[in-house]
Amino acid sequence: MTEIGFYHLQKGSVAEALPRLLEKAVAGGFRVLVRTPSQDEAETLSRALWTFDPASFLPHGTAADGWEAEQPIYLTGGEENPNHADLACQVGGAEVVALDGFKRAVDMFDGRDEAATAAARERWKRYRAAGHTVIYWQQKPGGGWEKKA
Repeated sequence: MTEIGFYHLQKGSVAEALPRLLEKAVAGGFRVLVRTPSQDEAETLSRALWTFDPASFLPHGTAADGWEAEQPIYLTGGEENPNHADLACQVGGAEVVALDGFKRAVDMFDGRDEAATAAARERWKRYRAAGHTVIYWQQKPGGGWEKKA
């Protein structure tokens, strides 16, 4: 079963918080699929990843960039997994339908949005009932993440 980490944003946006997690994932040898609610949002997030830190390079792409199979991080609004990722990141309420093909997953949600929080709770219950390991991470006021029970 897949280990799913729920990341509860309390400040900032996905575009501000996700890049640091992606850096750690790539450094850890993961190939990553980032699933967004739409292809337009995937393109917007891609642009944010190019500019989040001028001193950093985070290799990634979308269908518009081509070379899908070679992308260490592939962003999409669809269901494909052309880079054979072993880490799935779900953002903005988007879901990867078949998580069993992934070693790990990240479900990042905006805790300031009641509907997003309620939807994350439902996903948590569903994943747990399906036998996945679920872990809850809460964003700290100064940044970073704290694992909660």
